[in-house]
Amino acid sequence: MAESTEDKPQAAEEGAATPEAAVQRPRVEVQDADAICTYANFCRVTGTPEELILDFGLNSQPYGVPTEPVQVKQRIVTNYYTAKRMLQALHLSVQRHEQAFGVLETDVQKRVVAKG
Repeated sequence: MAESTEDKPQAAEEGAATPEAAVQRPRVEVQDADAICTYANFCRVTGTPEELILDFGLNSQPYGVPTEPVQVKQRIVTNYYTAKRMLQALHLSVQRHEQAFGVLETDVQKRVVAKG
């Protein structure tokens, strides 16, 4: 599947200098046919002064302290500029999701419904 990060072009009269016309992003084609998809419910963030390291894995016991080690299956190493752009993109995606479906509560204890 090919995706594009190109913004939708704004309708402008020919020859008119508008901020939208001046800031068109180049089209980026993405080839993801060979991408490997894995699920992660665990993420560890570490880094060096030059790079950010994101480790993803599956925690078989997502509630409380894991009794078995979490096996990291994917590691992404990136620079801080890319990490900042990724942070911004993730923030916008979560914001849109919450606008459509409601606020996401990340504290598991606040999401648990007591049986009574």
